[in-house]
Amino acid sequence: MTAKPISTGSNIVALLVALGLCFGAGAIGGMVTGPVVADATGWYATLVKPVWNPPGWVFGPAWTVLFALMAISAWLVWRRVPAGKRTLPAAVFLLQLALNVGWSWFFFGKQRPDLALIDIGALWLAIFATIYVFHRWSTLAAWLLVPYILWVTFATTLNTAICRLNGY
Repeated sequence: MTAKPISTGSNIVALLVALGLCFGAGAIGGMVTGPVVADATGWYATLVKPVWNPPGWVFGPAWTVLFALMAISAWLVWRRVPAGKRTLPAAVFLLQLALNVGWSWFFFGKQRPDLALIDIGALWLAIFATIYVFHRWSTLAAWLLVPYILWVTFATTLNTAICRLNGY
C-alpha cells in the first residue's frame, strides 16, 4: 500500500507526536529506573544477576534506538491507515507502550521482578500483536519492531534469571 497524500506539515507533526509518545514513555520509565540503578548500595545493586547481564551503559543507547524505531514504525502506519481504521493499530501500539512503562514500574519502582516478569510476558505478546497489525499497512513498519521484540525476548530471559537467582 502506498502512503496516502497528506501535507508535509501533517507528516512532521505526526512524526513528532510518535517520537514524543515513545520517548515520553522512555522518560517515565527512566524516572522510575534511574534512581534505583544509581543507588550503588540499594536493592538493584544487591540483586544477584547472571554473568551474561549486560553492563549498565548498554541500556541507554539500546532503548534510545528502540524508541526511535518504534516511533518511526508508528508514524509509517499512521500515514497509511485511513482515519476511520486507526483504532486497532493505535490501540495495540499504545498497549505495548503502556506495558513497557509498566515493566519499569514493577521491576524498579515496586522492586517486584516476579510481577515485572508477568508484565514483560504481556508486553512480548503486545509487541507481537503490534507487528502483526502493522504488517498489514507497512512491511517496513513491522520490520522496524523486530529489534524491539528481540530485545524484549532477551530482557524476558534476563528477568527470569534474576527471579530465579533471587528467590522470586
